[in-house]
Amino acid sequence: MKLSSSPALAAGLCVLLAMTGWAAETRLSAPVAADGAIVIEIATADDLDPVAAGKAAALALKARMGETELHAVLVSECFEEKELKQAALAGIASVFPKERIFGCATYGSFDRTGCHDLDSVTLLGIGGDGVGVSAALTPNLDSAALTMEDDLELLTERLQKGGRTLAQDIPKSAEDQLLIVLADAHSPKNQFLVEGLQQTLGPDFPITGGSANKNVGQTFVYYAGEMYEDAAMALMLSGAFKVAMAGRQAQSNDAVISSAGEAAAEAKKNLGGEAVAALAFNCAGRKGRLDRLEDELTAIQDVIGAELPLFGCYCAGEVGPADSAEHTTDALSSGVGWHIMFTLLGR
Repeated sequence: MKLSSSPALAAGLCVLLAMTGWAAETRLSAPVAADGAIVIEIATADDLDPVAAGKAAALALKARMGETELHAVLVSECFEEKELKQAALAGIASVFPKERIFGCATYGSFDRTGCHDLDSVTLLGIGGDGVGVSAALTPNLDSAALTMEDDLELLTERLQKGGRTLAQDIPKSAEDQLLIVLADAHSPKNQFLVEGLQQTLGPDFPITGGSANKNVGQTFVYYAGEMYEDAAMALMLSGAFKVAMAGRQAQSNDAVISSAGEAAAEAKKNLGGEAVAALAFNCAGRKGRLDRLEDELTAIQDVIGAELPLFGCYCAGEVGPADSAEHTTDALSSGVGWHIMFTLLGR
């Protein structure tokens, strides 16, 4: 099966299957041209039938990618039972190789077409010879049963170790630009995981992402088309492109709407170039404070336009630049809640 666009890339592909206590590493592609194409597309499908939803979203994404080969697909899905989630993944895998499928269970998604709640699948496709993708999985954080109240020291130790392991195991290049981390570690636990990542990558490396749905039976992280609990995975994007990030916190309808626009505006200002795609890891709590979900999306698109590919999902904790008074760290990214973490990729 051809997984990369040239023999050189194919030779660089390495997949280690995850086993208990081990991390999986995947070199999905490598950037081959400083001025090469960066192709990022989004597709969404809403359907009570999870197989149909996964397949429809995947077919739509494949059509939008055109002749560009897919390096990786990032999944945000919102079905309520494990069997339905497995079926949604199977629908996606009927179109794309399982080895290319990553993501997590969320509380819903939003993209340039609108907001998508239960029974939906949203996909982000990454391709082109101007962007490289690597991935890693830490399948056993051993932290799901621990609480902040009773196990703070042990929780901190295990999640920081999990973050270090994840960052150490991901294949790297000199042109690494952005790490996207998805984990079964809801806020405020996600801060310890981010601290572990930064112990390896450094405090200034751009990290964004979100925590999987924390409802019982829905805490799944997806890696190479398989489901994991009490786990963390990451995608590293590399190439000659720019990254601009901004985070905003809010807990009321009007503030959620305005802060989303402010985060998008700050990222756009800091990018200093032409955006090719946007990522927005948003808090499910913020979603619950909105009178109309589409108002927040409108605030974002008033800044970036309605045509820019936008991958947004509602999480149980977010990773990016913190806007909370209690986070005084000098690090670029933090693991927090009640935030929208907005990222622009561009040239």
